[in-house]
Parts: sequence; C-alpha cells; structure tokens
Amino acid sequence: MDELLTITTTRLDDPDVVAMIDEVQQEYVRRYGGPDETPLDVREFLTPHGVMLQAVLDGAVVGMGGWRTHEHGGPEAEGLRAGDAEIKRMYVRTEARGAGVARALLRTIEDTARDAGRLRLVLETGLRQPEAIGLYTSSGYRPLVPKFGLYRHEEQSVCMVKDLTG
Repeated sequence: MDELLTITTTRLDDPDVVAMIDEVQQEYVRRYGGPDETPLDVREFLTPHGVMLQAVLDGAVVGMGGWRTHEHGGPEAEGLRAGDAEIKRMYVRTEARGAGVARALLRTIEDTARDAGRLRLVLETGLRQPEAIGLYTSSGYRPLVPKFGLYRHEEQSVCMVKDLTG
C-alpha cells in the first residue's frame, strides 16, 4: 500500500463517524430492505467499555469500526460470555475498498480489545454481506452458536467469534 493509512481512536458521535454510519445504514437498506436497528450509545464505545476507531487514508476518513462490552446484560447479550467484546459498525467507504483498510481496522480492533483484557471478539453480520464474512473467516473468526444480538432469530443473521487469548 503506497498510501499513508493511520488508525486512531474517535467517538461514535464524531461527525465523520456519524456520516459513515449514515452510509452503512443505506448499505443495509439496499441489501436487507431496512437499516440496522441495534441500539448504540456513545458511552458504550468509551474506555473501559469499548473503543471506536477511524481509518484515515491520505488525509481522508475512509473507514470505522469499534467494539463494546455487554457487561450490563440485556437481550442483546443473551448467549455471550463474560470477557466478550462485540465488534460494531465496521465499514470502509467504497473508494478505499481493496486497499487493506478493513483488515488493518480489524487488527486494531483485536489489539485494543485484547489490551483491554477482553477474551473473545464476537460479531453479527449477514448473509448478504459476503465480503464481511470473507474478511472475518480469513482472519480466524468461526461461526458462533447460539447466535446473539437483535437479529439472532433472523435467517440472514450470521454470528462469528474469535478467541483473543491464543
């Protein structure tokens, strides 16, 4: 990669992140017929409960991703273990796809979760996102059963997990 890629922490309510969340929601509408309605709170992505990252390529914000814990339970945490962190809002803008941004973001998500003492990373994606499934599978993620999250009962839902301790 000839371009300069940096990954830094940010906030869920940062204007660049908000704009990308709008973009990814439109992607969900296109692929699934509606947005992701999973509730997110800015505080969930602040230390020590989580982190939000942004990828900047040659000065332009081109991607985001983060993780959060589910220490307070709730229906979305059903089936998760103590020490789990959930990946949320992984997204790379179209113009930066294929440049290794998603893989670099994922690696940084894994590193920050491990550094925070998280034992596993879990995620929920969908069958209509084969690119995401390919990235996660090639990065060592495997299917997670039973599924978790808001869409755990949906046929299109795919949940995955990676152990961070080995």
